[in-house]
Amino acid sequence: MQNIATRLKTIFCFSSFLVLSYTGLAQHVSVNDIMTTEKMVDLHFTNAQRDSMVNQLNANLQLYRYLHGFNLPNSVPLPNWFDPVLPAMTFNTKQQSISWNIPADVAMPADTNRLAFYTIAQLSSLLRHHKITSVQLSRFFINRLKKYGDTLHCVISLTEQIAMEQAKRADENFAKGIFKSPLQGIPYGLKDLFAVKGTRTTYGTPPFKDQVIDEDAFVYQKLDKAGAVLIAKLSMGELAMDDIWFGGQTKNPWNLNEGSNGSSAGSASATVAGLLPFAIGTETYGSIVAPSAVCGATGLRPTFGSVSRTGGMNLAWTSDRIGPICRDAEDAAMVFAYTHGSDLYDRASRTMPFNYTGNVDLKNIKVAYAKNYIDTLPGNSAEKAVIKTLQDAGVEVKAIDFPSNLHTNDLLTTIWAAESAAAFDHLTRSGKDSEMVQQWQSRYPNQFRSARFIPAVEYLTVCRLRYMVMQYAFPLLSKYDIIIVPSMADEPMALTCLTGNPCITLPAGLAAIGSAPPSITFIGGKLYSEATIAAFAKWFQQRTHYEQQHPPMFTNSSNTISK
Repeated sequence: MQNIATRLKTIFCFSSFLVLSYTGLAQHVSVNDIMTTEKMVDLHFTNAQRDSMVNQLNANLQLYRYLHGFNLPNSVPLPNWFDPVLPAMTFNTKQQSISWNIPADVAMPADTNRLAFYTIAQLSSLLRHHKITSVQLSRFFINRLKKYGDTLHCVISLTEQIAMEQAKRADENFAKGIFKSPLQGIPYGLKDLFAVKGTRTTYGTPPFKDQVIDEDAFVYQKLDKAGAVLIAKLSMGELAMDDIWFGGQTKNPWNLNEGSNGSSAGSASATVAGLLPFAIGTETYGSIVAPSAVCGATGLRPTFGSVSRTGGMNLAWTSDRIGPICRDAEDAAMVFAYTHGSDLYDRASRTMPFNYTGNVDLKNIKVAYAKNYIDTLPGNSAEKAVIKTLQDAGVEVKAIDFPSNLHTNDLLTTIWAAESAAAFDHLTRSGKDSEMVQQWQSRYPNQFRSARFIPAVEYLTVCRLRYMVMQYAFPLLSKYDIIIVPSMADEPMALTCLTGNPCITLPAGLAAIGSAPPSITFIGGKLYSEATIAAFAKWFQQRTHYEQQHPPMFTNSSNTISK
């Protein structure tokens, strides 16, 4: 490939030549082609107008062929940074210190299998008080991944060598009395779209199955700095859609006849099954919320841009975000505290304070629920039970109409389709998309092909309409600290993906036989309100303990701690 500066210099001269001196070149676009294309973009031109367009369209075609020669890798960014912050918004920008409650009296369980479901704080206490080593703890969870990973189809690759190096380093620091964070020595997993040197980063699909990226993702670097121990790259739906990948369908640990839903499938499934204490997921449209809801995890989807995406797979530049999938809200707060932040490479990222105290003022917190999504549910629904729990505790819960009928689903999916088709342009044009597992109409190979016919003008119009939606939603949502919605309601999920608002999804009732617990989602009415929604979710979990339910199949392992 030519030097890019040389090629870019050539492009302008070449395209100008084509426009000004088109005679002598064979035409590839005809008037009849234009007439046919008009039907796909809701336009109608006269024959004279079409005739005038032919030369320019053929010049464009030559330009497109030139652009296709670059075969841009997925890592090349889109330099149109999306910013969820509107002019009227104001924020506290001072980070306060966080005091984590690490209990001092945690005992090693007689049945070491119970460690699988200990919280991060409990495990941190055991490590700090030298009741277990990080090496032992990491081997314990690696053994669980080896035992159950194939059952759940949730593991793409184990990272044992990295894990042992990081665990030994953590133990050395514990021996010296160095405590970097509550995550020090704690094993975890990454959704397999994050680059880690020396590992495959497969994106869950055959065309990238052997891909090795010589880079460490931002979120991995942050966790390494905090002293956490990477033990696995976890399954994800192909190119971050669904729960099906080249190793099969990731299973729901409560019912192996069901999938775990959403592309952060392995992150949710493995965490809920106690195969690791926490995992990192990503979301473009529902990929943290949905698997957390379906599997009974506590998933924190942060404000857009709160965690730099450098070193992660690009799907939709203006919507992708990174967040923790855990078993309770305090764990999610701990992980977010040590992963949030910006860098110079993801220009849409922003470092904002996370002033988490773990406490919530029930008298002054403003809580609402989406009556247009909840009032029509059965009287015994989990959503209505959540509202009653809050009211019984003295929380005032206001009924509001959550913004709907804004076509937010259509707007978001159009943006997602256009951007993802650009992110994987070469995959489509190379024909390697035919190697992907999912080939039905609603999946990526067909979406990428279809998205090639979304005109740039319409894409930009949709982006401008997105801004109008943000302007409309801001005064309605920002009145409240918490807005309660059903986790799987499309419009609230789509709207907050467009606006960038954070949310936390968590168990909301008792699990029936063969099913995960029902779920609820608390939306933060304001951007960068992760500390508030996490503290509120923690209070709810302390009152209800629904998060302490675990899938029976994975609670009776005979794992032991090896020396």
